[in-house]
Amino acid sequence: MLDPELLERITTRRAELDELEEQLAKQLAEVRAERDELAVAGRVLERVTGQLAEKLSSTRPMPGQVGGRAVMLIPHREPGVEEDALPWDYQRIIAAVRQAAGPVIAREVGEVVGVDVSVKAKLEPLRSKLIKLVDRGWLRKLPDGRFTTRL
Repeated sequence: MLDPELLERITTRRAELDELEEQLAKQLAEVRAERDELAVAGRVLERVTGQLAEKLSSTRPMPGQVGGRAVMLIPHREPGVEEDALPWDYQRIIAAVRQAAGPVIAREVGEVVGVDVSVKAKLEPLRSKLIKLVDRGWLRKLPDGRFTTRL
């Protein structure tokens, strides 16, 4: 004959294991659902990243043609692209902005690089170059219209 106390222990332990099995099955279902969600999120991220990269590449200015070769006169500032890749006049503009004690207006840059700042028509091409340097990531334009180096 079986011991009633031993049978009770076995029954109790079996109930504990059944409850643990239910908890683990629930956790396993949650883990699988989250893993599936992460797989979907990864595919969406890859697709969106590809679309953004395609959009960025299409919004960047196309290089011009010089001597049958594609060149971009004012390249985007990226790792590996040094300031000496810029034309000389643009390098002088960046140097003038960098030498200033703080943010500068186009007129102040013009005085340093030798532009006749008393004639507005001669100052506008300089302002255009400053804005081009901002657009390509070499300089930063503050909300008040002054320019500063990015660093």
